[in-house]
Amino acid sequence: MTRPVAELTNVSRIYRMGQNKVVALDDFSFSFGRGEYWAIMGSSGSGKSTLLNILGCIDRATTGSYRVDGEETSELDDDDLSDLRSRRIGFIFQSYNLIQQLNVLENIQVPLFYQDDPPEDGPERARALAERVGLSGRLDHRPRELSGGQQQRVAIARALINDPAMILADEATGNLDTKTAGEILELFDELHAEGKSILLVTHEPEVGERAQSVLRLRDGRIDTVQEGRQAGA
Repeated sequence: MTRPVAELTNVSRIYRMGQNKVVALDDFSFSFGRGEYWAIMGSSGSGKSTLLNILGCIDRATTGSYRVDGEETSELDDDDLSDLRSRRIGFIFQSYNLIQQLNVLENIQVPLFYQDDPPEDGPERARALAERVGLSGRLDHRPRELSGGQQQRVAIARALINDPAMILADEATGNLDTKTAGEILELFDELHAEGKSILLVTHEPEVGERAQSVLRLRDGRIDTVQEGRQAGA
């Protein structure tokens, strides 16, 4: 049996506000296997964003264990956690989070800039990924010169530049029209078919159905797990 890409065991995340406390995740356990494609769904306040932030090493669990590729994250200091995040996790955000002063080729390479010893083939990797997502003719363009769908394609290429252990997408099609959203989801389908590990947060049922499995949250706990459209693929 292959080692999980991400494994949460009895994880709780508690936020304190004065005398009050909010339990965002409650004794939560979940294992995300290599090459799997999961959609995380649930109503507002169900714990989706908190779960994504912990999986992405942006936030820490209050209690419990979280391992990335077998490495226990609770034992890492902030610098080591940042290094793990840049090497093993690719992020795709609803708002793209591109750097406006950089062109497409430079934006794709941003995760490499945070490495102590950036690889010399960074520009070559970025060009190959730009071609992969259909942007080989836009390398010198800056974000303001691109459509929303093109900006999201840059974000996807950026997420892939370090060949991460997993790709985390937060409402990745939320700002896109139906046609463009469909094109982005087809790209996710292709990445999954190539063996990429993908977990996306969405509130749209038609997006969730594209995944291999759907995890629904309620009040910081797992409500249901069901198969998506790709389960038999």
